[in-house]
Parts: sequence; structure tokens; C-alpha cells
Amino acid sequence: MKFTIQKSTLQGALQQLGKVVPSRSTLPILSSVLLSAKDGRLSLRATDLEISQIITVDAVMSAEGEVAVPQRTFLEITSEMPEGELTFEVQKNNQVQLTTAFGTYSIMGKPAAEYPSLPSVDRQQAVEIEGKLLRRVIDKTAFAVSRDDLKPSLMGVLFRFQEDNFIAVATDSHRLVRYTYHEPPKGGYVGDNIIPVKFLNILTAYLENVDMVTFNIGENHIMVQSGDTELYTRIIEERFPDYETVFPQDNDKKLVVEREEFLSAVRRVSIFSNRTTHQISLKLGADGLNLSTEDAETVSAAQEQVKGVFDGEELMIGYNANYLRDVISHLDSDTVKAEFSSAVSAAIFYSEQQREGEELTMLLMPIRLSE
Repeated sequence: MKFTIQKSTLQGALQQLGKVVPSRSTLPILSSVLLSAKDGRLSLRATDLEISQIITVDAVMSAEGEVAVPQRTFLEITSEMPEGELTFEVQKNNQVQLTTAFGTYSIMGKPAAEYPSLPSVDRQQAVEIEGKLLRRVIDKTAFAVSRDDLKPSLMGVLFRFQEDNFIAVATDSHRLVRYTYHEPPKGGYVGDNIIPVKFLNILTAYLENVDMVTFNIGENHIMVQSGDTELYTRIIEERFPDYETVFPQDNDKKLVVEREEFLSAVRRVSIFSNRTTHQISLKLGADGLNLSTEDAETVSAAQEQVKGVFDGEELMIGYNANYLRDVISHLDSDTVKAEFSSAVSAAIFYSEQQREGEELTMLLMPIRLSE
């Protein structure tokens, strides 16, 4: 196997694949990328066994072949090189030699046969989503996905394709986001799929100037192709919580407040909150909204008054400031509406002016205020 390639081309592909390569794994081969030279094109593949990515680039071929190379090492050396041509040659026993105009570098590769095979997407059904819409959906939901390995069903976003609309839901049990688009995606596919958030975050990088994205949905995997890049992911085969029953129906206390003013106050007050609990309290009343926090460990405190319109009996409620900040920052309009019931029940947050054709709703669980 031998080919010549531009430094920036190889470096760019290795950088993208680094998002897939696991930082730690019990399988050493997963720290490598598989290089395949064939028909005048070079493909690079990375996988963590759940997600696979293939990037195909231009290269000048002298001999075809395959080899697995350590992603980190090759990214580090190409990052330190000036722009120019690199010659990549695999010698006996998978010894890989990288040659430039100013030096030669050698490292041991691994046989291509040891690299995990590409997943097959059986019984495909296709559904098309506008690139701008998909990017917005990911932006509005991914932040609320759980990072807890013990809750696999919550480590992805539920994509619910229905005959008359499209719904995306994410939750980590503390907060929940429901995004509804009141038009069905193209393709006629109807079904539910929990898509890993890591896959969605990687996919976002390819949505900048893409008009339509096709999800090829198989029995266990989804494949998306964008230009010279193919992305595969295993579908999370768990039951997603019945999120509709979580939304309260009797929240009779209502708050209307300027979003930026509310968000800025949360950010400032939270600086003085306890570093473990991040607890802040909201006092809702006729004067609007009072935010406060106190940390006995550092003997610090803060409070701010934010103008707003509140309808209902006075209420004192506590939140994790980080979760509250995330919810407010992912709403769009100048004004936020919030609905409450009690100090121990979920509140609903949404934009006063929703975009045409969509409905974005956030749910946030309170925390018990310390005495």
C-alpha cells in the first residue's frame, strides 16, 4: 500500500475521526483508524463499536491496500508539519512509513483484518429531514440528554416520526425537552428511534450547507451520508420513558419575564451558589421574580430582583442553577413564559413567541431548598 496525499487533507480527516475514536477502550484496535486505498481514492474509518465514520478523500495511489494506524500519533505528527505532500507506505509486517521533503517517520500499524467490520443497515427505510431543521432539533435537545451509563435509554434523543408531525425528545430525569415540528419529514417512514447524542453531535458538523439529510433506518442501525462522509450508529434498543405523562396539567401559577434579563440574573447569582448543589431559589410574587442563593461553606450570598408579571399565589421554589440556565438559554424569544404548581412539582418553560410550524417546550424539576 502506497499513496501520496496533501498534509491538510489527511489532517482534516484525522481530526474529524477523532470525535469517534474512544478516549479509553478495552480493545486497543479502536484507537486506530483503518486506511483503505482503492480505485484511486483513500477512505479512513473509525469506530467505537456503536458509531462508525468513513471519510473518503483524494490521494495519488501507487499501490492499493489496507492497514490500521494509531489515530492520535498520526494526527499529532501531521499537525506539526507545514503544508505539503506526504507519502504514506506500508512495508513488511504492517510497518508504516511516512515520508516528507524534510524527514521520515516510522510506526507499527496493525492488520486490517483485526479492525471491526462495518455495520450493515438491513431492511432500510429512508426519511428525509431538512438540514437546517435537523441542526436546530439537535441544538434544542442534545443538551438535556443524560450522561449516565446506567440509564442507556436516556443517552440519546428520541426521534418520533409520525404521519402528521415529527417529535424529538430528550431528558436526563431532571429536565426534559420536547420539540414538535408540525409537518412530517419526507419519505413516509413512521416509527420511533433513540439516536445516541454522540452521533448527533458528530453529524452537526456536516449540516452547515446541507439542504436535505437522508436517514437510512435499518433494524438496528442508522446510516447518514453527507458528501464524502458516511456515518453509522447503533440505535439504542431501550424503551424511552412515557414523556407525555410527565407534563403537568394543573400548573396554575404563571410567570412572564424577559429572557435575557432572567438569564443574566441566573448567571450572576449562581456564581455564589454551593459548588456541589448549585442551588438557587426563586421567589415568585406580585413584584415579579426574586433570585437568591447562600453558601454556608464559603460564607457567600447573592440576590437579585427581576421584573416580571406573575399570576398566582406567592411561591418559593429551588432549582439547580446549571439546569435552569440551560433551559432558559435554549429558548429563542425575547420573552419567556413559565408555569408552576408547587415547590415540589415540575415547571414548564417555553417561548412566548414560538416559531411558525414548531412547538418547543422545556420541563424542569425543582430541588428541595435547604433550611
